[in-house]
Amino acid sequence: MRFLPVNSPDHHFPADHHFLPEQPIPRGRVWPVMEPLVNSHVPAEFLRLPDIPVETLFTPDPAPGFEPDIRLMHMLKGRRLLLDELLPDSSLETIQKHFAKGFIRFTTGFTKDKQCRRCGANSPADQALFHCFRCRKHCTYCRKCIMMGRVSECSIFVTSNVPAAEDPKNAAHTLAWEGTLSPGQKHASDFLTNRLQNGPPGECLLWAVCGAGKTEMLFSGIQKALKSGKRVLVATPRSDVVRELEPRFDQAFPDTEIAAFYGGSSDRFADADLTISTTHQLLRFYRTFDAVIIDEVDAFPYTHEPMLHFAVENAAKLNSHKVYLTATPERRMQRASISGTLPSVIVPRRYHGYDLPVPRFVWTFRWRKKAEKQEIPAAVTRWLRGHLENEKQIFLFVPTVKLLKQILPAAQKQFRVPVESVYSEDPDRKEKVTRFRQGKTRLLLTTTILERGVTVKGVQVGVLGADDSRFTESALVQISGRAGRSPDEPEGDVCFFHDGSTKAMVRARQQIEAMNREREGISR
Repeated sequence: MRFLPVNSPDHHFPADHHFLPEQPIPRGRVWPVMEPLVNSHVPAEFLRLPDIPVETLFTPDPAPGFEPDIRLMHMLKGRRLLLDELLPDSSLETIQKHFAKGFIRFTTGFTKDKQCRRCGANSPADQALFHCFRCRKHCTYCRKCIMMGRVSECSIFVTSNVPAAEDPKNAAHTLAWEGTLSPGQKHASDFLTNRLQNGPPGECLLWAVCGAGKTEMLFSGIQKALKSGKRVLVATPRSDVVRELEPRFDQAFPDTEIAAFYGGSSDRFADADLTISTTHQLLRFYRTFDAVIIDEVDAFPYTHEPMLHFAVENAAKLNSHKVYLTATPERRMQRASISGTLPSVIVPRRYHGYDLPVPRFVWTFRWRKKAEKQEIPAAVTRWLRGHLENEKQIFLFVPTVKLLKQILPAAQKQFRVPVESVYSEDPDRKEKVTRFRQGKTRLLLTTTILERGVTVKGVQVGVLGADDSRFTESALVQISGRAGRSPDEPEGDVCFFHDGSTKAMVRARQQIEAMNREREGISR
């Protein structure tokens, strides 16, 4: 998109002057008008927005008495969107008019340092050239966030220039959940409520073991934040967690408007007091949320993707609260918690009060070689047979899809029970997990895709190849956390089968044992 820089009302400009600001254009400042709105006979040189010096760009104050387009301003509430994202529901004339009235502002797609404003990527490896039909030049675009729409040098981001009006329709924010918190949960809930209600803006950590009931700990703090007029975000790296959390929050807050965003969600411009979103979908938000709660902050892909951290920072207001929620914080975060530099609360016990199952280490001789021969190591076979004879369900985690497919035929042949396998690209993944939850499948072979979010009463957990580098300390703690979650069967068996113990295995066991030594919640 190209612009005509206008520096006075008398500049060669079409008769339709409502594209000009009501305020006089200050000396030395220019006013950009989109090329399609300018008479084609105007003898002027059109420029790309990045070619107009940013210090000369004039953005007027919002004009009093102007009636904005409701749909356009709704789409822009709390968001920074590409011009192309607005055009299906608006027009260039409407957008330019709102710019003239001071209700929106324009920003370039890239900074002067060639950083994408949406995802923060600035590496040459994340950028490429293409012949742009808008600016009629070879234009750099960002490859990193291309799945959200192309951001190029000449792209225009549009944001609202007016403060969001408070919406009183859900002022009650009733909390309908009537459950009882354990002492550890109550301690964490009070900590979070105090941080969001009275604490200074900044970061804090809620470190709660697998099965502690983290979602219930959030309810009181979220309610107090909503009642005080704050906009609250619960973000998570995984879309299935968003789909799981949405009905739970709908039940807990029946008169609060809640929006959920993930790939394929129905209304990507929904506006709500409480938002549940994947971290990817936050790329469209800008300076929106007063309180940001990041669930599973240690989970892939959030831990490996700087773009998602950039998205969270942009979605949060400058003086916002950020709450990191996890059972397995990375070691840097653990050190910050222990030293007191990161305010934190630790919930070392599950809601039912029983100890976490501590993993056993069992040596298996050359498990990789046996898998290549489509054989299951004898120690693993004995362990599986013992639990299957006691009519238990079993998760058997393996490091790779290749290994999973190698041993599946042997497992199906050796054990006369329903045996299935599942991995991230499995087209029947959801159906298989459902059958396992229903008890129809007795043994489920899986990769780390099921290390989180799946709860099955009385399940036993084995890890074949626990010494593989794919099984990090965090992954092994999460996997161990699948066992013993039910108060009826809190003593599940967790077994790490290996060819030599690793630091990750030892640290995972140490972390679990350390939590078991604690009795109540800890604040730092």
